[in-house]
Amino acid sequence: MNSMTISTFFFFFYFLSSHFISSYSASDPCASQSNSLLDLSVIPIYSKCSPFTTAKADSLVNTVINMASKDPQRLQYLSTLAAQKTTSAPIASGQQALHIGNYIVRAKIGTPGQLLFMVLDTSNDAAWAPCSGCTGCSSTTFSPNSSSTFSLLDCSVAQCTQVRGLSCPVTGTSPSPCVFNQSYGGDSSFSASLSHDSLRLAKDVIPNFAFGCVNSVSGGSVPPQGLLGLGRGPMSLLSQSGSLYSGVFSYCLPSFKSYYFSGSLKLGPMGQPKNIRTTPLLKNPHRPSLYYVNLTGVSVGRVLVNIAPEYLAFNPQTGSGTVIDSGTVITRFVEPVYAAIREEFRKQVKGPFSTLGAFDTCFEVNREELAPFITLHFTGMDLKLPLENSLIHSSAGTVACLAMAAAPTNVNSVLNVIANLQQQNLRILFDVANSRLGIARELCN
Repeated sequence: MNSMTISTFFFFFYFLSSHFISSYSASDPCASQSNSLLDLSVIPIYSKCSPFTTAKADSLVNTVINMASKDPQRLQYLSTLAAQKTTSAPIASGQQALHIGNYIVRAKIGTPGQLLFMVLDTSNDAAWAPCSGCTGCSSTTFSPNSSSTFSLLDCSVAQCTQVRGLSCPVTGTSPSPCVFNQSYGGDSSFSASLSHDSLRLAKDVIPNFAFGCVNSVSGGSVPPQGLLGLGRGPMSLLSQSGSLYSGVFSYCLPSFKSYYFSGSLKLGPMGQPKNIRTTPLLKNPHRPSLYYVNLTGVSVGRVLVNIAPEYLAFNPQTGSGTVIDSGTVITRFVEPVYAAIREEFRKQVKGPFSTLGAFDTCFEVNREELAPFITLHFTGMDLKLPLENSLIHSSAGTVACLAMAAAPTNVNSVLNVIANLQQQNLRILFDVANSRLGIARELCN
């Protein structure tokens, strides 16, 4: 496969609303997801096409509220990410908490390839998958004995120092397996052995891909078939793929209201938009996985909101600033920033206001024509959000809500996070090689 080849991934979004299910009876949107992997599908873990869907049908707004309820824990996790020290000293398990993303990707591991649906996350690096014999794992696992290219890695390899929660002996002459432990959510954890094998994405094969072979799981929140990271760190897919994708990828997320809920993810520099507005990607050595950008201000309608610069400023030492993240559902600002945006928004829409789940600024839909556009100002680029990216409607359609919220109120709440609902129907380009992030309007549906 030529290094300039683009693998196009199709997203299938299908929220379990009785309205959508009854409307869409002509064909099965999941039927195109063949195991041939000619096209690699990415779908939400709660969607109709997901193999993990067990919940009964629910309204769109309730589905989003349920997903957004996990945002506070994810923001706490993003705020605590720190660079792994290059040392073999053991780190206590449970210090790093991973939180599930909203999309799963079809991937094959091993030779011949074994199909797994793995969570795709732009803010995580190390990949991991449940292996056969795993205690507490789901019934679908990867079988190392069935792969001719599988091998375990020991504590002497460089990758072992780059995994969080590793457990290697401080002394000893014989090689020891590189085992690491990580917590997941508030009630789950897993143990894994660092391994090598081939990873297949569509037609591309990445040999000697390092990932965690999960041996045991405790709790019920761990993604059943593992995680694949698209972060910026040394263990991420971009780093391990070398020149294959040249450190470039982009995605376009469709609207939740789309009929087919389909979009695309492209890996590699070819086929990316030529005319696209960009802003510099900032690098935080203490949180190397995250995609930081410089948010300089926010406008509500024609009013530039009065925000103290320190609440937006990028600070590598404290971790403050703004990141683009695929796994957070609704955009979260630190409390003073959100309060200022909310105040100006309410001033222009006028009351009364009510709450709905995570949304604290809801109003009668007949006043939606008063709702102002929200513009995010970045260095070198302004992003004017369409109303469909900044508002969400109740299932009855009588109430509209500002689809943003404050970050959780704890000592680590220093991050502003631009989430996936605000990224819909936009082409988001991550050009790590040239340290830039691009945004262009695109109809993803």
